[in-house]
Amino acid sequence: MLTLRSSHDQPGDRGDGEAWMRVCRRLRADVGDDVFSSWFGRLELDALADDSAAVSVPTKFLKSWIQSHYAEKLLAAVAAEFPSVKRLAVTIRSSNRPAGAPAVAADPEEAAPRRAAPAAAPEPRAKPLAPEAEGDILSGSPLDPRLTFASFAAGRSNQLALAAAQRVAAATPEERLTYNPLYLHAAVGLGKTHLLQAAAHDAQAMGRRVVYLTAERFMYGFVAALKAQTAIAFKEKLRGIDILVIDDIQFLQGKSIQQEFCHTLNALIDAHRQIVIAADRPPSELESLDERVRSRLAGGLCVELGALDEPLRLRILEGRIAAARQIHPGFEVPNEVTAFVARAIQTNGRDLDGAVNRLLAHASLTGAPLEVATAELAIRDLVRAHEPKRVKIEDIQKLVATHFNVSRADILSSRRTANVVRPRQIAMYLSKTLTLRSLPEIGRRFGGRDHTTVLHAVRKIDGLAAKDATLNEELELLKRMLME
Repeated sequence: MLTLRSSHDQPGDRGDGEAWMRVCRRLRADVGDDVFSSWFGRLELDALADDSAAVSVPTKFLKSWIQSHYAEKLLAAVAAEFPSVKRLAVTIRSSNRPAGAPAVAADPEEAAPRRAAPAAAPEPRAKPLAPEAEGDILSGSPLDPRLTFASFAAGRSNQLALAAAQRVAAATPEERLTYNPLYLHAAVGLGKTHLLQAAAHDAQAMGRRVVYLTAERFMYGFVAALKAQTAIAFKEKLRGIDILVIDDIQFLQGKSIQQEFCHTLNALIDAHRQIVIAADRPPSELESLDERVRSRLAGGLCVELGALDEPLRLRILEGRIAAARQIHPGFEVPNEVTAFVARAIQTNGRDLDGAVNRLLAHASLTGAPLEVATAELAIRDLVRAHEPKRVKIEDIQKLVATHFNVSRADILSSRRTANVVRPRQIAMYLSKTLTLRSLPEIGRRFGGRDHTTVLHAVRKIDGLAAKDATLNEELELLKRMLME
């Protein structure tokens, strides 16, 4: 536990105060004026003791951001003026800090009002170095009671994902874990979160210990445990649960956090604990994640939830309308209007929810019966052009290989014969044109080639296509085939 220095040596005194101002000037020079003003302008030195220092900020958001992005820079700046400091804690200061609290602000204007404080004010208790205990995160994020298997609309595009989630939720601790981790991926609004929460609901109903977290909340809790040096205890407590459910894993950031997350995955799987994860893309396309994490995630069962077909969209709409009618008994939607909306909105379930809300607003505010014409007007902002298909580099390689009568292995190989080099360059060109992948990533997908090789191929094919009408037509044909 951190304790304040004696009254003649408190951080609010002249010596430490001047040293703290030097810390702030050093930090400002390191991160720049804009960053310093945004994140450190309200930082205060609270306490010094032995090898520890405690600083505070007024909000939880500032604390989390500084811990996640600037912890090492801040500690280095403090240690440069206070050489004995080896550990640093960032805490949230209370809005009712006693008037004589020994704190020194990073910004002199923040410190000015406190200089007039009475010298005889009682010495406050020191704030603890440790951030929030890991117990908070292990309570999990709240589950939505509406997101159950009973309310999930099943169709051909999500039947496998539903069956896998139900199987995981119904498994007993004694059963062998066949699908671990279970990895669900899909675009926005296709039911990933619904299935995750439904599985958590059913598993809890069977008496199993379940923790449901978003990636952001997992990061926050893990960072808190790392900063408090309780990561081992944190992982030990995680091993005590039966199922760990994490949503939106694509948002997991930070090399050290990802490494610890990988260790946690390994520990849980080795301890025969079930892991269920959702993301917006398959593990192989999570380029921001460490390769070891991607490999571990891909080692279980990966299931994609496909786009909603029209019959499934119609069932979802009918379910949403029935739920709205329970609250608004007079809400009636003719079958032809429901069918029109199911045909018109081809994106995702959230847009279907928005359509029902607009129809309800029209019916309740105007009092007029719903017709196709009025429905068309009400949902026109939700009717979007089809989003272009997300093309995968692997699909490009397969199509080009087939088109030019070579194998995909040839394209990925180091062979430099003419019948292989040209298809390889075309595949690289299409990968740069039709995907958002960077040149280094494309090179990695083509047998670990350098990004300059990819750039040369792109420029080569681009230049040839400008002069060769036949090649240009061939490229357009390949593009159309990939986008269909």
